[in-house]
Amino acid sequence: MTGPRVLVVDDEPQIQRFLKPSLGAAGFEVIAAATGAEALRAAATQAPDVILLDLGLPDMDGKDVIARLRTWSKVPIVVLSARDRESEKIAALDLGADDYINKPFGIGELMARLRTALRHAAQRAGEVSRVTSGQLVIDIAARSVMRAGKPIRLTPKEFELLTILARNAERVVTHRQILTAVWGPAHTQDLQYLRVFIGQLRQKLRGSPGEPELIQTESGIGYRLVPEDV
Repeated sequence: MTGPRVLVVDDEPQIQRFLKPSLGAAGFEVIAAATGAEALRAAATQAPDVILLDLGLPDMDGKDVIARLRTWSKVPIVVLSARDRESEKIAALDLGADDYINKPFGIGELMARLRTALRHAAQRAGEVSRVTSGQLVIDIAARSVMRAGKPIRLTPKEFELLTILARNAERVVTHRQILTAVWGPAHTQDLQYLRVFIGQLRQKLRGSPGEPELIQTESGIGYRLVPEDV
């Protein structure tokens, strides 16, 4: 029985030589592509479960690959790139990438991000309706939030904000994505407004002192909901 199929898109032979055995040892079936055109063709014909994508490709920008893929595919995309500017990360995520890892990278982190992307894709296919984090239970279908069996009262906007983060649990959601989904496209620049709501939401969701924040800040990019195990 083969494991998840990962399409590695990178024109650096040394990266391909390093990743193929590492991913294979972790149970992945590896497909390689060195250009954007090869990547699009492989995505269409070989049905990868997840794509690991460099942005600096010889024939097109990796962001163009993301944009083209998102016209017909929901396959999770993890960007692996030496470009570390926030603007590059935001652009890739806004176009539909699921995560972003900078080169140089640790193989342990890479494997964890790939597993998270695959898990998120499975949740999305089943339209996740319930997220549990320790004693916190978010029931999207019932529009309720409970901690240790006690209800937490949220305003309608706070609940919408929590819903988009919960449906994308463990995945970074950009400021633009959140503001568009909750307040509409006319509010994509209202970052201070968003920060206020995030602060209010964190205060209401907070458990015991010293517990890690459920909503983590990705500086300059957006927010990520990180459920904790019970």
